[in-house]
Amino acid sequence: MSKKPTLAVVGATGAVGTVMLDILSTREDVYGEIRLVASPRSAGKKLTVRGEEVEVVALAPEVFDGVDVAMFDVPDAVSAEWAPVAAARGAVAVDNSGAFRMDPDVPLVVPEVNGEQARNRPKGIISNPNCTTLSMIVAVGALHRRYGLRELVVASYQAASGAGQEGIDALYDQLERVGGNRELGNRAGDVRAAVGDGLGPFPAPLAMNVVPWAGSLKDGGWSSEELKVRNESRKILGLPDLRVSATCVRVPVVTTHSLAVHAVFERETDQREAQALLAGAAGVVLVDNPELHEFPTPADVVGTDPTWVGRVRRSLDDARGLDLFLCGDNLRKGAALNTAQIAELVAAEFTG
Repeated sequence: MSKKPTLAVVGATGAVGTVMLDILSTREDVYGEIRLVASPRSAGKKLTVRGEEVEVVALAPEVFDGVDVAMFDVPDAVSAEWAPVAAARGAVAVDNSGAFRMDPDVPLVVPEVNGEQARNRPKGIISNPNCTTLSMIVAVGALHRRYGLRELVVASYQAASGAGQEGIDALYDQLERVGGNRELGNRAGDVRAAVGDGLGPFPAPLAMNVVPWAGSLKDGGWSSEELKVRNESRKILGLPDLRVSATCVRVPVVTTHSLAVHAVFERETDQREAQALLAGAAGVVLVDNPELHEFPTPADVVGTDPTWVGRVRRSLDDARGLDLFLCGDNLRKGAALNTAQIAELVAAEFTG
């Protein structure tokens, strides 16, 4: 009888790591030992996973000895240094950072879309997509299998938590500063004056506002988040020439990204058929009854695992086009859950 694999969770004390421990405690238990790993300053802390207290150990090469699967929920630079160390010590590294996403020798995996790629890992590393791409690609992948995707035009509405704990704190602080003042929002600059120096990681006030920027500046005025949607969608779907145009916008929502998607396909689409495809797709929940104002919103989706889809329409001007709106919790499926699902695919290799 094969033994259950040993798992290491690197970055266990971070925002995504905390969600990861909850996911590990509620999904099917496929692991033997679970080691919790973090920076030296967090070593010695005790966290609960699977109902047991586990002491956090400091990140070092020897923590990977005997580890079969290592999940990384840490900044890019940390993953870039330590994921190869884990792989060299015999673990399969499943990385949630951006360090390896576009490496041609590292698969970029969404289990519902291209799970078979998890076995194609010459460097012993598997990468997890960006949370914005992940919120969209499960639904778009289901439609691609039927109609053949050719082009995406996307507008994202990204939550503050996409900018980390600093983003969450900044939004709450700003809401406190503007809350209760019904004079605000009527004159240019009044919200900015009320927020003052509390912008946090955002280039403009997020409370009572939307900010058409997420990520860092790249060539041609594009942001890094917009390029991730393009490049990662191409790699996941195996469509290197897919036409993608994305505009990423930060909105005053704590957690859960939303996207408005215009997709153009090779074949003519049908609204009812597309709705049925989405309703039957793994990892997707369809909520699409505009007559009763039933469609997904971040406030109703946060804390759940699926991608929620609504407002599915065939394009008025192109029979090959579909328009839809979707929401996905960026800390769960957008980060921790997809990493956990990839790791479960690898774990099955040890027990199957």
